[in-house]
Amino acid sequence: MKLIDYLPKMNIILYLKGKTKLEIIEELLSQMDKLGLITDYHAALHDILAREANHSTGLENGIAIPHAKTEATEKLCMVFGLKKEGVDFKTLDDKPAYLFFLVLSPLNTSGPHIQALALITRNLKNFEMREKIKNCSSAAEIVQIFESFD
Repeated sequence: MKLIDYLPKMNIILYLKGKTKLEIIEELLSQMDKLGLITDYHAALHDILAREANHSTGLENGIAIPHAKTEATEKLCMVFGLKKEGVDFKTLDDKPAYLFFLVLSPLNTSGPHIQALALITRNLKNFEMREKIKNCSSAAEIVQIFESFD
C-alpha cells in the first residue's frame, strides 16, 4: 500500500478554509462526502469527534491525522488538506497544524487503518518533505510528492 493509492488529486484540498479544529474536520469530511467515500456524513462526524474527545489526533511538527472507524464507510478512505496559516489542533507540541489527513475505516478492520496511519507518520518525519508540501501551489504538486512516498 502506498499513500498515493488513497490520495488522488480529487482527494486533496489545497486551501482549507476552516479556522478551527472542528471546521477543518468538517471540511475534510465534506470532501469525502462529495467524492462518495462515505455513506453517512453525520455518523462519520460523530465517530471522528468521539475519537477526538478521547485523544487529540494532532501530532507534532504541523501534522494532524483525524481518524476513526465508522459504519459510514465500506473501505479505508482518506483525504488530505493543507492550511498554510496553520490551525490550533491541540497538537502534542502545542504548535499549529498545517497538514491534515482524514482517515476513515470500516468498524470491522484494523490492519489497513493502522498501516495507513503508520505510512503517513513515517513519510512525514522528514522536515524538508513537510516544507515541500506546505509550499506547494497545486494539488498536482502534492500528488507528485505523495508518489515519492514508500
